[in-house]
Amino acid sequence: MNRKLRTGLIGMGCRGISLLHDTLLPMTEDRLEIAAVCDVYEDRREKAAKLVEETCGYRPFATGDYREILGMDIDAVIIMSSWRSHLDMAVQAMKAGKYVGLEVGGAYSVEECWRLVHTYEETGVPCMLLENCCYGKRELMVLNMVKQGVFGDVVYCEGGYHHDLRNEIAGGEVNRHYRLQEYLHRNCENYPTHELGPIAKVLKINNGNRMLSLTSTASCAKGMHAYLQKQTGPVTKYADAAFAQGDVVNTVIRCAGGETICLTLDTTLPRAYSRGFTVRGTAAAYFEDIDAFFLDQVHRKYEFNARGLWGNAAEYEDEYMHPLWRGFEPKGGHDGMDEMVYSAFVDAALAGVQPPIDVYDTAAWMCITALSEASISTGSMPVAIPDFTSGRWVQRQDIAEQKYALHF
Repeated sequence: MNRKLRTGLIGMGCRGISLLHDTLLPMTEDRLEIAAVCDVYEDRREKAAKLVEETCGYRPFATGDYREILGMDIDAVIIMSSWRSHLDMAVQAMKAGKYVGLEVGGAYSVEECWRLVHTYEETGVPCMLLENCCYGKRELMVLNMVKQGVFGDVVYCEGGYHHDLRNEIAGGEVNRHYRLQEYLHRNCENYPTHELGPIAKVLKINNGNRMLSLTSTASCAKGMHAYLQKQTGPVTKYADAAFAQGDVVNTVIRCAGGETICLTLDTTLPRAYSRGFTVRGTAAAYFEDIDAFFLDQVHRKYEFNARGLWGNAAEYEDEYMHPLWRGFEPKGGHDGMDEMVYSAFVDAALAGVQPPIDVYDTAAWMCITALSEASISTGSMPVAIPDFTSGRWVQRQDIAEQKYALHF
């Protein structure tokens, strides 16, 4: 019988419960044991404990204090709590010798990102950012094509978190969701990793390349006010609130290799969901919003007829689909991305090896939030991005032998 990863779950809000139900509980059949659940709200941790008991036949330890979990005989923790608590919990978990899986979010300071890195280097305990979008079907297909030279030299990438969150933000107090307070008091690229993660792997960030500097510009904030003016019920107490978070934030990043990245946060105006994943090279381009490739030697006739390209990415799946997606039948949340990123985490933790999204990736991607806030506050002045590898990025290589490696 294969050994199971004995794990504690911290943070059983909306994301935590959905992951537990859709992704983690199915993994308990062969690879995962959920030994403990934690949330400061009793109803949430009791709901989680009940789900585990109904599925697994035992009741996990349930607590409102994550430090009790860190003191248990467990292998790993998965942190799914609010953004503000993420990195401190990860540091404490590494000090306690627990392999860390960290759900996504932005950092509040560069210092806390350095603390994460220094803790790893002092303890040797790995930390993996659970950025599911790195394992998206198209993101991995593009990565595979870049690896095979289809794009030539990649020059420019863009991506965004284009997601109408007005209802979630407005209901933050009722639903005990932290986004409301974030949008009231901060103005930044608050959720960068969904778009930046896949791009960072395409551009070999921390593995032969690095991000050097950024500038961020935020629009005015009118979306939440306009939305709340039309609502009824408890949320109307914020109808005249002064939201700090700009409706659209654009962040431009310059890389050591000369490439540029444009990230867009767009969450408080009406629109359809998109991550806007775009990769531009000297020989090809991919545009997520129309799910299309433009290959220089194939599609010149469509130069003034973009509609003729719409959806053509499916035509290239047989040739270029990433090996991880061949024969993969997605289950659970986010079209299979959750299942894949958590499989990557469990496999790495069970083997006791470095994860495919490591502590240096985690720090580099999450620090963008704090740095964008600094740039916006100074009128979009350039801000330097730290080198969390302390120069090792020049020769550092991703782990190649792992099934879920994101390398080329």
